[in-house]
Amino acid sequence: MTATATPLAPEDYQPGADFYLYEALLPDDERKTLLKARTFLRDEVKPLVNEYWEKGEFPQELIEKFRGSGLAALSYEGYGEHLPAASHLLGGMVAMEISRVDASVATFFGVHTGLAFYSIYAGGDHEQREKWLPAMAAMEKIGAFAMTEPLGGSDVSGGMRTTARREGDTWILNGAKKWIGNATFADLVVVWARDLDDNQVKGFVVEKGTPGFEPVKIEGKTALRIVQNAEITLTDVRVPEAHRLQQINSFHEVAEILRFTRSGVAWQAMGVMTGAYELALAYAQERRQFGRPIAKFQMVQDLLVKCLGNITASWGMLVQLARLQDQGIFRDEHSALAKAFVTSRMREVVAFSREIFGANGIVLDHDIARFFADAEALYSYEGTREMNTLIVGKAITGQSAFV
Repeated sequence: MTATATPLAPEDYQPGADFYLYEALLPDDERKTLLKARTFLRDEVKPLVNEYWEKGEFPQELIEKFRGSGLAALSYEGYGEHLPAASHLLGGMVAMEISRVDASVATFFGVHTGLAFYSIYAGGDHEQREKWLPAMAAMEKIGAFAMTEPLGGSDVSGGMRTTARREGDTWILNGAKKWIGNATFADLVVVWARDLDDNQVKGFVVEKGTPGFEPVKIEGKTALRIVQNAEITLTDVRVPEAHRLQQINSFHEVAEILRFTRSGVAWQAMGVMTGAYELALAYAQERRQFGRPIAKFQMVQDLLVKCLGNITASWGMLVQLARLQDQGIFRDEHSALAKAFVTSRMREVVAFSREIFGANGIVLDHDIARFFADAEALYSYEGTREMNTLIVGKAITGQSAFV
């Protein structure tokens, strides 16, 4: 029997950020999972974030908290507590809920459960999945994903400088990676390198403590300060053939992984703008100027409605994107359009929301400054707006405009 959603009664309607009640599309069991996640994030995660964001440190106790949440392997059949796998709609909404609280925590979680986990899930063979994924699902081992390089971002598919050379049953990796989230403390890192023999990109699981693998934390960030991004140097790093992802033989297979995770970033952006809007709305109702709440001023209402319009438009796109994923007709251009569009709308919403706070919008006390800063990172990672635009442009015209 197909699970169904229970319609909301008219008296239950509350005009929040989910203005058109998309959440009500979830079946009852998945809605309960979402509400459980929302409560967990509010009670266990939110109290930590401002302190650690300001210090630029990662709260290690957060990993233990997530272990008990049951969220880590939500979207994967056969792993974690939620069996069978959650729908893509629930998976997206959970990603949104995490970003609604904090984009850094969402990035940590997305790197582990998306980029790293899915690379092994989709790119590994049965033995590799059984070796690493149960511990990752339980968050007993934390993963990272190393693709971007100091001199290569958008062009890394055809110009990857990190190399892999095979010697018998061992691969030797040399090169450098940059902006690698979780890498300073991850138990395993999926490293992408160009095979010197056939010039194709391949994936390797490098475990913590492997000689020649040196991650150094990137300091001085103004966004996602909780995320421990690292620059990694690989010097004659020896990896056994058993650690090479057996289903990945070219960048074409890597693109399949990025298609999956890029849609997750669009949901994260949705969460950031939702959180920013909710902060601005609450502030407008309590902040008084000229003897009245600023929510009574026309120009403030104009900003709030613009924010809500961007959020509602993004909801529609992402809900249909999740349906396409569930139907198996999800393509690169679908996730690319969502990532480009939703992160652009997010950028507007956090700016409008911060504007409502005036001077109070630049201090952490009111949270909005964190959302405003973090939005810039989401706007750039997992493919810039320009690169995702060209993916969609090629799909609709049949003509490639890539250099």
